[in-house]
Amino acid sequence: MASATLGKHVFSQIKHWARTIKTDAHAVYLAARDPRIPWFAKILAIAVAAYALSPIDLIPDFIPVLGYLDDLIIVPAGIWLVVALVPADVMDEYRAKAREAAGRPTSRAGMIAIILLWIASASLLGWIGYRYWTRGPA
Repeated sequence: MASATLGKHVFSQIKHWARTIKTDAHAVYLAARDPRIPWFAKILAIAVAAYALSPIDLIPDFIPVLGYLDDLIIVPAGIWLVVALVPADVMDEYRAKAREAAGRPTSRAGMIAIILLWIASASLLGWIGYRYWTRGPA
C-alpha cells in the first residue's frame, strides 16, 4: 500500500515537472523578443525556444537512449540557463502569459533549421561514403 502511494506521488511530481518545463519553454519563446533581455540571453532564448518548440528533434526519439536525451537533459538545461540569464520579474511576467495561452506555439524556423541540419549531415555522410568506396584499391 505504501509503495503504491509513493509511486503516485513520484508520478505526480514528474507530471508537474513536465508541465513546468512546457510552460517555461513557452515563456522563453515569449521573452526572446523582449527589449529588457540582454542580447546574449536573447540569442540563447531564441535557440532554446526554437529547438524546444520544434516538432522535429535533432536526435530522433527512435534512437535508443540518445533519442530521449535531448528531451530529458538538453532542453531543460537550455531552459534553465535562459531563465538564469533573464531578470526574474521579466520571466515571471512571461510565465504568467504562457500559462494563460491556450495553445503551444511551434517554431517553423526551428523546424527548418533542424531539417537543414539533417539534410547537411546526410549529404556529408553520403559524400564521405562516396569518396571512401570510389577510391580504387591502394
